[in-house]
Amino acid sequence: MSGTRAIQEHDRRDDERETSSPGVFWRFWAAATVSGAGTAVTALALPLVALTVLDATAFQVALLAAAGQVSWLLLSLPAGVLAQRVPLRRLQVTLDLVRFAALGSLPLAWWIGTLTYPHLLFAALVTGSATVLFDIGNSTFLPAVVPARQLAARNSVMSGTHAVTDTGGPSLGGVLIGATGPVGALVVDAASYLASAVLLRTLPENRPAPRTSESALRLMRAGWRYVTKHPVMRPCMIWATAANFLNAALVALTPLYLVREAGLDSVQLGLVLAMDGVGALAGAAVAVRVTTRLGTARGVIVADLAGGALLLLAPLTTSAGDAYWFALGNAGFAFGTVIGSITTRTYRQTQSPPELLSRVMATVRFVSWGALPLGALTAGLLATRFGAHTALWTVCAAALLPPLYLFSTKVGRHRDLV
Repeated sequence: MSGTRAIQEHDRRDDERETSSPGVFWRFWAAATVSGAGTAVTALALPLVALTVLDATAFQVALLAAAGQVSWLLLSLPAGVLAQRVPLRRLQVTLDLVRFAALGSLPLAWWIGTLTYPHLLFAALVTGSATVLFDIGNSTFLPAVVPARQLAARNSVMSGTHAVTDTGGPSLGGVLIGATGPVGALVVDAASYLASAVLLRTLPENRPAPRTSESALRLMRAGWRYVTKHPVMRPCMIWATAANFLNAALVALTPLYLVREAGLDSVQLGLVLAMDGVGALAGAAVAVRVTTRLGTARGVIVADLAGGALLLLAPLTTSAGDAYWFALGNAGFAFGTVIGSITTRTYRQTQSPPELLSRVMATVRFVSWGALPLGALTAGLLATRFGAHTALWTVCAAALLPPLYLFSTKVGRHRDLV
């Protein structure tokens, strides 16, 4: 598609979105919220089923977690092609039903006495794969149902909601597990995906891009080349990758340091961890105002620098009595990162050619989310070699590097992402 045709197609889609019902976004939001809450509960319920019902070993629990994450490396790029070639509403509904069936099979197997660890591992792999496809589909679906001028505000709503479900999901999972047991929580979890599918079924269907003779590999390469050669998207992707690497390292170190070094109990640990969601929610609430006042490029850099500076407070925690330093640093880091995430994601959604959007989003997810296991592994190696406190200081100091890198690129020379 030529540049002129791409602009015309984008304008046509925007006109179509203008005439859509005001309730379309909120039904989309409700489906994503229910689905996100289900995913957050799954993250807690699955390992607890392994531990308490199947008496799994530590390695088996780790393998279960890996099964839920490995699809980011395996499926992100193909997911971008899939999201372009099939009707997105149909895809999202199907993926929700797949997750409903995979998780719903576990309580059924437990009830008839046939639940096994391989079954649990398979369910984790299936739900993880479906979640990757669903997430990339959602990032492409949102611009299909929301006018371009509203994307920044709607992305803020979505990011804020994501912060709430990430914070409250495990807590809700804990309440459900306490009331019904881990297997009972999976029943509620499976039902959340069914509810999401019902809500998504009410949305208008988008029209997939016209079929081409190009192979899937060629299409993935086109998305890769577009992002890696783009003067703004490439540095923003590198920034996001570094931020995710450090976030994964921090997440890996947090329970180790706070429990073993600072002596927090499980309740105190949960409260400190919840501050990540509080910071993310605050960042989502002010992201548009910050970038309107400072500019989209400067807003990302300033917010991330401020978040990195606040994270330097975290290692000051040495006991339960001063855990507020860690909580404040954790919230500040999440605050800055979320503002950057909302702003750069909106830029990709509005500036990518419509026929490349799903592959652009998939490329960025493949690279930036692929850094998560590497960050966690690096944190573990640092803690093993130098101790948890030194490793924490290293990670927190390194949090200043991503915004400094972004400042050194073309992005740092302009007020806005252009």
